[in-house]
Amino acid sequence: MKFLLLSYTPADSWDAATADTPSQEALDAFAAYQKFEARLRETGEFVLSEGLGHPAVTTTVRKTADGVIATDGPFAELKEVLASFAILECSSIERAREIVAEMVAVLGEPMEIRPIMGDDFA
Repeated sequence: MKFLLLSYTPADSWDAATADTPSQEALDAFAAYQKFEARLRETGEFVLSEGLGHPAVTTTVRKTADGVIATDGPFAELKEVLASFAILECSSIERAREIVAEMVAVLGEPMEIRPIMGDDFA
């Protein structure tokens, strides 16, 4: 089964980690994550991971009574932002939970696990 992992971080931490000069703490966390990711690549359970752009450059598209409209930027002060996503392919939700528990221990930020509805979705 495939699982989408959504990684959240406090907005001020996200800003600090993506600054021109990230903190040593952010660099250390990223290095630890890269080692963890390499281990999952070796097991064949890692599919993809990408960081996301800042919410200020987000566009939301929605249907309204006047038609479909696109709106730029965030609408409220954000305390947490969706910072990245990853895709795993592993045998079960239990295995996905084991992997994510290790990721959260390394990064210290909450993550959400969502099954991807593919051919093997149960």
